[in-house]
Amino acid sequence: MEFKIALIKGDGIGPEIIDSATAVLDEIGKRFGHTFHYEELLAGGVAIDETGVPLPDETLAACKASDSVLLGAVGGPKWDNLPGHLRPERGLLAIRQELGLFTNLRPAKLYSSLKSESPLRPDIVEDGFDMMIVRELTGGIYFGEEGRRQGKFGEEAYDTESYGEGEVERIGRVAFELARKRRKHVTSIDKANVLESSRLWREVMHRLAKEYSDVEYIDMLVDNAAMQIVKNPGQFDVVVTSNMFGDILSDEAAVCTGSIGLLPSASIGSTKCGMYEPIHGSAPRMAGENRANPLGTILSAAMMLRHSFKLEEEAALIEDAIERMLEDGFRTKDILGTSTKTPLGTKEITQKVIEYL
Repeated sequence: MEFKIALIKGDGIGPEIIDSATAVLDEIGKRFGHTFHYEELLAGGVAIDETGVPLPDETLAACKASDSVLLGAVGGPKWDNLPGHLRPERGLLAIRQELGLFTNLRPAKLYSSLKSESPLRPDIVEDGFDMMIVRELTGGIYFGEEGRRQGKFGEEAYDTESYGEGEVERIGRVAFELARKRRKHVTSIDKANVLESSRLWREVMHRLAKEYSDVEYIDMLVDNAAMQIVKNPGQFDVVVTSNMFGDILSDEAAVCTGSIGLLPSASIGSTKCGMYEPIHGSAPRMAGENRANPLGTILSAAMMLRHSFKLEEEAALIEDAIERMLEDGFRTKDILGTSTKTPLGTKEITQKVIEYL
């Protein structure tokens, strides 16, 4: 099979970790008879430097014409003082919206070999945890009405949180369908005791829960959820929540695994084209030093194989190779922990993954 992949290497360590992911994909291609065609595109800070905007029209058009998008990382201190509409991250929001990528899947799994790296107490992580956070991605406060005006205390700024029934229903169905393939448990997180948008969210989720009677369902307020993730992460299977809450809670869950360098994400919608990226930032101070952990990006490529290309066996092979490699003590510096082996650089750990395939 042949696939066309739009590569957005981006800023900082982005080019290095994308190169790692494509090296693994090419090895998968050799083993299974697939061909991956890559087109490198500009977005983020490098696009601002070259074109003046974070997402050139040509990049968006090429993404729409591709089978999927693989992203490294964007942003950095160099562009922090730009106006909001010109920040590197604005380009990602535009891609998500234009491609209709309303679902963000963020798995947070604690590998058995990395329990000692989790900041949580040993008794909490003894049995490990494996949750899938399903974040609504194209609605809510990040896409609501915004602006500035004169108010009681001088100039004031506002951002509007708004959700429609259809937006909640479609993300809810994604969560319930995923749960059916996992441990059949959905936790919906909101702030229904305060926010009207959360009250509508909860009403819609309750209606959906009746359709999925084979899946256990509970509501949880976001402040309690933040506590429960560090107190008892093993209770969660599939977690579904709004754009802002999902952004914050998925980062919290990520750090509980020991390193955000390990965690992938998938942004998907109603078509096969999705955008896949590690959840970490661009780490500009590490750029070009062969120190970045590429595993989150490689695992993002595995999610691309599974969700956009429907290549389950190939995706599982990558995930299994990484797990076995970690169990044998091969690590990058950020997850070295108790391993007695010399930490490997970006290129070296990539080659190890390929060997373990």
